[in-house]
Formats: sequence, structure tokens, C-alpha cells
Amino acid sequence: MLRLKSCPSSIAELEPFVMNLTTQHNVKQDLFPNILISLTEAVNNAILHGNCSDTSKKVNIHTTVVNGKGLSLEVMDEGCGFCHETLPDPTHPENIETVGGRGVFLIKQLADKVEFSSNGACVKMFFKF
Repeated sequence: MLRLKSCPSSIAELEPFVMNLTTQHNVKQDLFPNILISLTEAVNNAILHGNCSDTSKKVNIHTTVVNGKGLSLEVMDEGCGFCHETLPDPTHPENIETVGGRGVFLIKQLADKVEFSSNGACVKMFFKF
């Protein structure tokens, strides 16, 4: 488990965390970027949107190896959540030039499975080995 302070500088802790995790579990190197980008997007959203950059709040990351077949990463913030089903499609022509709004889209493209719970305050990402 990794527990981060809700400030943007906490993002710097993710790369060594993912490096250690992938090395420890012999994850193929070609999965490293997908895991790192997805985790970075999820944590960034948790810090900025979930916890509103309130440094008294934390972002928790839990990892689990699932039956030796994949890696599950769960990111939880202390916010009230959001409805992931109503996010605008960033590939829609009217949203192409919009700044931001691509994090959840990227996570869904890079992870093999994505689940939201706790009203959106928790995102669980699964990556097949």
C-alpha cells in the first residue's frame, strides 16, 4: 500500500513505486508505461478532483496480484466521488480542443479492466500479465 498526501508533488512517488512493483512481480517491461500512466492519471484525479488538493486528505493505493495472472491497482480518495458514466467523450469533435478531461479515457484505454466504486471515489484497474 502507498499512502500519498493530496498535493501534486506526490505524483513523483509513483514512478519508483511502479518500478518496484513491476520488478517484484516480474511484470513484462512493456506493461510498465500503461501501469504508470494509468496510475498517474488516477492519482492526479484523486488529488485534484476527489480531494480538491486538500493536503489534510490522503490518496491510498492498494495493489494485488490476482492469481498470478495480473496486477490490480486500487486508488481511493477521500472525496464524495463522481459519476464516471456522464463524463464527456474527449474524442468527440466539440471536445478535441478542450484542456483536460482525458484521464479516465486514458485509463480505460490502457488498463485491461476498470471498475469504479464508492460513488467514483475509488477506481480499480487491472492489468493482465
